[in-house]
Amino acid sequence: MSRVGQVPVSLPDGVSVEVAGQIVTAKGKLGELSRTLMDDVEIKMEDKSVVVAPRGGSIRARKMWGTARSVINNMIVGVSEGFVRKLEINGVGYRAQVQGKDLVLQLGFSHEVRYPIPEGITIKCPDQTHIEVEGIDKQKVGQVASEIRSYRPPEPYKGKGVKFADEYILRKEGKKK
Repeated sequence: MSRVGQVPVSLPDGVSVEVAGQIVTAKGKLGELSRTLMDDVEIKMEDKSVVVAPRGGSIRARKMWGTARSVINNMIVGVSEGFVRKLEINGVGYRAQVQGKDLVLQLGFSHEVRYPIPEGITIKCPDQTHIEVEGIDKQKVGQVASEIRSYRPPEPYKGKGVKFADEYILRKEGKKK
């Protein structure tokens, strides 16, 4: 039985949610998100909250119960507060900057890496070794941050590369004589 799915999703001030069958639309001060959810769950509006319940007693319906509730909660948090993912760059000569609609990374390759910033995402570089990915869609923010990290993942000996700000790199001992 889902413990996550049992909790109703409360709506903060300034956020409205519309439910039309399996399509859920959330509108807030930062924008609008719409998502079509699976048929295994039933979504209802009650007072100032959204309630999710499984249709039937199948195992898949119970699995999707908590998933659907989390997706709806992330939509509501996204349109009211937004999501931020922070990245750090470690390494001599490694740096990043935003030029127009591209993120330009210098990561020790013979060329610079240009990453086109997708629609709905804003990328800021407060300094040359930090990147902030912001947006209202949690999945998209995480995907963009992961793609940026994949250009040069951190290596275990010196920790050089692009890592998430809250990530801990397990270090290995170097070669011994």
